[in-house]
Amino acid sequence: MKPKLTTSTALLLTAAPALWAGNAIVGRLVRDAVPPMTLNLLRWSIALLILLPLGRAALRPENRVLANWRRYSMLGLLGIGLYNSLQYLALQTSTPINVTLVASGMPVWMLLVGRLFFDVPVKGRQLAGAVLSIAGVLVVLCRGDLAQLAALRLVAGDLYMILATIAWAFYSWMLMQQGDAPGLRADWAAFLLAQVAFGVLWSAALSGAEGLVIGIDIAWSWPVAAALLYVAIGPAILAMRAWGAGVQRAGPTVGAFFVNLTPLFTALLSSAFLGEAPHLYHALAFLLIVGGIAVSART
Repeated sequence: MKPKLTTSTALLLTAAPALWAGNAIVGRLVRDAVPPMTLNLLRWSIALLILLPLGRAALRPENRVLANWRRYSMLGLLGIGLYNSLQYLALQTSTPINVTLVASGMPVWMLLVGRLFFDVPVKGRQLAGAVLSIAGVLVVLCRGDLAQLAALRLVAGDLYMILATIAWAFYSWMLMQQGDAPGLRADWAAFLLAQVAFGVLWSAALSGAEGLVIGIDIAWSWPVAAALLYVAIGPAILAMRAWGAGVQRAGPTVGAFFVNLTPLFTALLSSAFLGEAPHLYHALAFLLIVGGIAVSART
């Protein structure tokens, strides 16, 4: 079926970045209470428990999850293990606004990964939109001072988020690949459960490595527990459901430009909950990113 952007698909692709913006805020709020890799493990472990009764169809032999373990293991690594862990790690040294704006380079990585690894041609309007989007990212990276581009030094959080974005590009293109049992693909909870089950294993490995390096010390409290419940239900289950359905309908390239809406929601939430008001260069970056969306969406 040819990818098509409809109103319902646009709503799905808008819901995901709105929820992910909340994830960035919460990740910043609890950065001193829970180590990043462990935060990701706890988040997806809760999501796994919620999905088990909803997606138990994934356990049926005809859905061939174990037979296709390499595919679901890779989806779990890229979309659940690496992307989210790197995002929480980025939030240790960078603000939610900067992290989500750096992630707005997604269209560039989506086009590159699609062309180089999935043999998907790049259209002129997509390239023009990607150029505008990456211009917005560069404005963030140089903190609004274009003269600093020559001596640009990325902070650790920026680099981690770039790596996370590349991982998400591979994940999104893999969602488009055929190879799932029809029953599993039609059941969103079962399809997500198959990914999350492997993703939790990868997250556990990353959390174990984190424990060996810096140790694991969690400052438990009711706000921390509430934060874990939110990131497990909203940005995890609901956002992944919306993103997966939207990408399957419209394609990863179109979906990538909707990710650029995340900074708008993040800026609003940061101002409300963190007292981190956006700067003028954030506004300029956002205008460039929206311009990229407008250009790429032209038919």
